[in-house]
Amino acid sequence: MLYEDRMAVATPEGVTLEFTLAGVGSRLIAGLLDVLVQGAIGFAIWLITMLLALVVQEWALAFAALAFFLLLFGYDITFETLGSGRTPGKRWTGLRVVQVGGGPVTFRASAVRNLLRMVDALPFAYVVGIVAITATEKNQRLGDLAAGTLVVRERTALSGQLSTRPAEAGSWSGWTSTERWLEPEGEEEAAAQFVGWDVSAVTAEEVATVRQFLARRQSLDPQARRHLALELANRLRPKVMAPDERMGPEGFLEKLLAAKSERW
Repeated sequence: MLYEDRMAVATPEGVTLEFTLAGVGSRLIAGLLDVLVQGAIGFAIWLITMLLALVVQEWALAFAALAFFLLLFGYDITFETLGSGRTPGKRWTGLRVVQVGGGPVTFRASAVRNLLRMVDALPFAYVVGIVAITATEKNQRLGDLAAGTLVVRERTALSGQLSTRPAEAGSWSGWTSTERWLEPEGEEEAAAQFVGWDVSAVTAEEVATVRQFLARRQSLDPQARRHLALELANRLRPKVMAPDERMGPEGFLEKLLAAKSERW
């Protein structure tokens, strides 16, 4: 642990990533937001059930039982697996579920951590889970301990300065691509793109990590290289004012390093 709520993970590629661990407060807020979303979905299920009941009551009851079961047990698993560890509540509060080693959460890990949510919720209001998060070194509830997962911060919550960034198609991280980022177009444009960037919030340790990645990237496996670039870019974009939001991860890291060097 580098700080009370931080931890560093050395990847197999030799690059050290630093994670800021989510605390009880931010996780409770994310959970409450997810409850609101689930409530809205549950209301829609209830309306559909009432309409089906007008036609055939037996099918309506079967639909309601299945739909509410999937909503209760499948909501978190589905979003965490397909949404890069983010439910809607976690996305809005800037949190993400990852593996202890820093990799993306798998279906199995998400299923384990969320099935054990029933234990963490005991005896009421997630008392067991809150105590576990407070008592464990890595802010893990029992489900996280069993699944080998962490909940980390990835940006300033609800800042409006950073949109969530899916990865490129085929990425090792499993993220899906819904937008394309602009890569640098020529040396003159590349030199000018970081002019005016405010990089004062980027620490010397983070600059060293970026420098280490850029120096080693040619020797990395392509999928691991994409994953690390995206992880670093997503972590540092909230700290930099003025960059093009569509800029590709490696292009952003190169210009961040150049801007930081010029500032020094």
